[in-house]
Amino acid sequence: MERAILPWSTTREDAVTSLPRARPGRLALLAAAAAMLLGMASAAPATAEGDIPGVDEIVTSDNVEHLSNTPKQALASYNSDLAFQGKYAFAGNYDGFVIYDISHPKSPEIVSQVLCPGSQNDISVSGNLLFLSTDSSRTDNSCASTSQPATEKSSWEGIKVFDISDKANPVYVAAVETSCGSHTHSLVPSKRDVYVYVSSYSPSAAFPDCQPPHDGISVVKVPRSHPEDAAVVGFPVLFPDGGNPGIPATDTHARVAETTGCHDITAYPALKLAAGACMGDGILLDISDPVNPKVIDRVQDNVNFSFWHSATFNARGTKVVFTDELGGGGGAECNAAVGPDRGADGIYDITGKGDHRKLVFRAYYKIPRAQADTENCVAHNGSLIPAAGRDIMVQAWYQGGVSVWDFTDSANPKEIGFFERGPVSTGALSIGGSWSAYYYNGYIYSNDIAKGFDVLKISDRRTDSARKVRLGELNVQTQPDYYR
Repeated sequence: MERAILPWSTTREDAVTSLPRARPGRLALLAAAAAMLLGMASAAPATAEGDIPGVDEIVTSDNVEHLSNTPKQALASYNSDLAFQGKYAFAGNYDGFVIYDISHPKSPEIVSQVLCPGSQNDISVSGNLLFLSTDSSRTDNSCASTSQPATEKSSWEGIKVFDISDKANPVYVAAVETSCGSHTHSLVPSKRDVYVYVSSYSPSAAFPDCQPPHDGISVVKVPRSHPEDAAVVGFPVLFPDGGNPGIPATDTHARVAETTGCHDITAYPALKLAAGACMGDGILLDISDPVNPKVIDRVQDNVNFSFWHSATFNARGTKVVFTDELGGGGGAECNAAVGPDRGADGIYDITGKGDHRKLVFRAYYKIPRAQADTENCVAHNGSLIPAAGRDIMVQAWYQGGVSVWDFTDSANPKEIGFFERGPVSTGALSIGGSWSAYYYNGYIYSNDIAKGFDVLKISDRRTDSARKVRLGELNVQTQPDYYR
C-alpha cells in the first residue's frame, strides 16, 4: 500500500494484536481510512444491491474452486505478502510471519509462527534464508522492539534475515538498516550471495527521518554462508533529475505522486532485467551488474496513474504490467465513479533491443465486477500463471477479490476467472480482502488481510498447461524463467 498522505498521529503502545507505529504504508493507510470513516452512515453500493455479494458471501466463476481457508491467527494483525519453497508457503503479517505446509492444499497446516512486529513484513525466501522488510520506526532491530516516533534518532528500520533450515524453528540471524527503511524488497540471488533490492520512499514532511532527495534504492549483499555479514553495498540513483514532480489532487482528479523512491521492483534475473514501480514513474532496468542497476527506459502516466505500485513481466520478458494503487489501498476505487482506467493495471510492450528498449503503452485492465463503496478495492499484487503460449495473470484486488485475466493480446485484456467475498461491512468503509494472490505449482494462494489464507484452483483450457510447470521456490518479485 501507498504511504498515507494524511498526517499520522496515532500514538499507542504496541500490543500483540495491534499495528506497530509505522510510516503510513500499505495497511497503515487502510487503518487510517477506516478510522476516519468509522461511524459514518451506510454508504451506497456502486451497483444495484443484487449485484454485490452479501457480507462475507463467497462467489466464484464456474472455473474457479475455493479449496480451503485457514483463518487469520490470533497473533497476526494485517496479513501481507507471500513466498513459496518446496511444500511450504511463507505468509507475512504486521506481527511477523507464518509458515504453512501446503502438501495438501485442501488442508494447509501451520508449521510455525514467528512474532517479530514491524510493518509491513514483506517476505521473501532463498535457500535457507528468509527476508523481512521493516518500514516502521522501531526502538531497535530485535523482535522485541516497540514502535516509537519517527523523529527519534535511535529509530531502526530495514531488512531482517532469518535462517529457515528448520521450518519449525526459524532463527533470526541478521539485520541491516537501510535508508528510509524497507517498504518492500526484491531478491537477485546468486550461488554465493543474495542481493536484496530495498524499495522505500519519502512520504511527506510528517517524517523528518526520510526526506527528499531519496532518489534510489539500497542494495544489500547477504553472503549465504555468513548471513551475519550482510551489509549495504550500494545506493544506485535511479532518478538523477528528481523523478516525477507530482501533480496535486483536484476536485475532479486524483493526485499524481511525486517520485521520492520506489514502491516495488520486480527482477527477472535470467533476462538481466528489472521493472520498477516508483510512485510517479515506471522504469525498465538493466541488472547485468546487480550492484549497479541502470535505467533503460522510463514512463509516466499523469492522466490515469496516481501511484505506480508494482510490476510483472510476461514469461518472455516482452511485456510489463504495472499497477496503479489509487487511494493507497484504502479507498473504494472499483465503482462507476472511478471508472475502468484508474486504479487499474497498465499493460506495456517492451520494444527494441539492448539499451534502446522502450516501454510502449497498450491498454488498461480493471476487474469488470463493480464493488460496493464500503469495499477497499484497487489493483494489487499478482503473478503469472505460466500457461503455454499465453500471457495470463492472477491478481489480488483487496475486497475486489482475486482475478484471473488474459493479456496475450496486450491491447485487449480480459478476465477469465475470479474469486470474491462480499463486503466486510455494509455500513462503513472497512479494510480487508486479498493482499497477494499468486500461482504456485498448480494452485492459487491468497493472503486475505482479514480472513486468512485461501487456496483456490482454476480449471480452464487456457491455464491447464501451467500445471506441468513445477518450481522449487517462488518469490514473485524475483520472477522465475518458467521455461528454460
